[in-house]
Amino acid sequence: MKDSLFTISEQRQLTESVFEMKLTGDTSAITRPGQFVNLRLDGLYLRRPISVCNLEGNRLTLVYKVVGKGTAQLSKLQPGQQLPVLTGLGNGYDTALSGARPLLIGGGVGVPPLYLLAKHLRAEDKQVCVILGFNTASELFYLQEFKALGCEVRVTTVDGSLGVKGFVTDALPERYTHVYTCGPEPMLKAVYRSIQSGGSFSFEKRMGCGFGACMGCSCKTITGYKRICKEGPVLQKEEILWED
Repeated sequence: MKDSLFTISEQRQLTESVFEMKLTGDTSAITRPGQFVNLRLDGLYLRRPISVCNLEGNRLTLVYKVVGKGTAQLSKLQPGQQLPVLTGLGNGYDTALSGARPLLIGGGVGVPPLYLLAKHLRAEDKQVCVILGFNTASELFYLQEFKALGCEVRVTTVDGSLGVKGFVTDALPERYTHVYTCGPEPMLKAVYRSIQSGGSFSFEKRMGCGFGACMGCSCKTITGYKRICKEGPVLQKEEILWED
């Protein structure tokens, strides 16, 4: 874990509410896809956790959705401005679990951390299938980026405006060896009930500190309580307990 200043190099709008920000700084603490960073914004007490979308040397890419005061403030920042960034947070995805034909499933802003994961898996010469789920076609982003990695990409939209009409579980391939997924909890629960393999599930929880000190994001698992920011955000299928 490291706390250092990053400089914004690019900021662009991908959809009506989703933005991509590129920053440069000390990325040495980021060791796995699926980890996240915590951003400190002027005037706000709590940092904002954002998953790592891509990493190239000292260049960090974050893709986030404007959902409140913090992310709205983030979207207005300009290239050249600096941000205090806490890096190397969370356990991330383990590519050793993937097998030969991993399946990546992302819903909405659960898609970004899967991009860096797909890069790692393709570098290991794995046959990667990606399912991107959105409510409607106008919310879609990163389709071409995943295709450029050599992934098979399937798109689902709830309203049927693009790809398969329905949910990510309506586009599951016949063959896959392990599932990596990130998205809203109802989607994660549906994936859990639908897949026939092992799975690595990335969860979102409201966080205080982001590094395990405050215990605010603890959740109950088969093996006891775990902190989503520290022992998570990735939990394995066999340890998950769903709260009804």
